[in-house]
Amino acid sequence: MKIVTRFAPSPTGYLHLGHAYSALINFDQARAAQGRFLLRIEDIDQIRCRPEYDAAIFEDLSWLGLAWEDLVLRQSERMAVYEARLADLQDRGLVYRCFKTRKDIEQAMSAPHDAPVGAFRSVPLAALEERDNLLEGKPYAWRLSLSEAAKALGDGFSDLSFIEETKGGSTKTPADVERFGDVVLGRKDSGTSYHLSSVLDDAEQRVTHVTRGEDLREAAGLHALLYALLDLTPPVYRHHPLITGDDGKRLAKRDQAATLRAMQERGLTPDDVKALLP
Repeated sequence: MKIVTRFAPSPTGYLHLGHAYSALINFDQARAAQGRFLLRIEDIDQIRCRPEYDAAIFEDLSWLGLAWEDLVLRQSERMAVYEARLADLQDRGLVYRCFKTRKDIEQAMSAPHDAPVGAFRSVPLAALEERDNLLEGKPYAWRLSLSEAAKALGDGFSDLSFIEETKGGSTKTPADVERFGDVVLGRKDSGTSYHLSSVLDDAEQRVTHVTRGEDLREAAGLHALLYALLDLTPPVYRHHPLITGDDGKRLAKRDQAATLRAMQERGLTPDDVKALLP
C-alpha cells in the first residue's frame, strides 16, 4: 500500500511554528516511504478565511522546501459533496435538526462554565414544532444522533476503534464517541462541519495516514464513527506533540512572533526554523 499523507491548513491566519512541524512530519513521512504528500485547503469558514492567508500558505510551505502534488483540494469547492452526504444521513434518520442555542444547551445540562457543550444529547422535535420553527426562520444545526448511530451499527457501535501509530508500533484505540454527544455535522447556512468534511476529504483523497497534533487525538474516535456510518475506509492515525510558546501554551495564529512570516522577516532560514523543532 502506497502511503498518502496530507497537510490541511485553514487560511484564517499565517502559519506558525506548529504548522511547520506538522507539515514537515507529513512531508518526511511520505518521502521516506516513497509515497504521496498532498496539500488541502480547509476554507469552509468563509467569514474568517482571507486571500492573503491563503496565498501565504503556499509561499511559506515552498520557503520551507516542501513540495506537494499539483492538484490541491479546496473545501470551498466541495460544498455540494458535503451537502449530499449530509442529506443521505438525514434520509437514514441519523441526523436531526437542533434549534437550541449554546446558552440553551448549557442551561439544559446545568453545566459549569467550562463544561464541554459537545456532550449534549437530544432527540428530534415533534413534526409540528419543527415546522413552526422552520417557518419562523430559526437557525438550527444538524446533529448526529448517537442513539440512531448505535442502532444502525448494532454491535459494531461498541466495538468502534481506530488504528494509531506510536514509536512502539501500532495500537488499536477504542473510540470514545460518547464524550462528543450529538455532535454538529452541519448548520442551516452551512452544509458541513470540520468533522464531516475532513472525513469525506481524506476518503476522497485516499489518505492512508493522518498525522496531526495530539489535541485532535480524541476526534479520531468520532471520525471512526463517521467512517463506519458512511461506509468508508479509515486511515491510520499518528498524533504528534504540540509546539508551545514561552508560556507553555500551544501556539495559535494570533501568536504573531511565532509565524513563519515573522521568522522570515527576522532573517531566519528554513534550517533555522527546523532547528527550533523537536
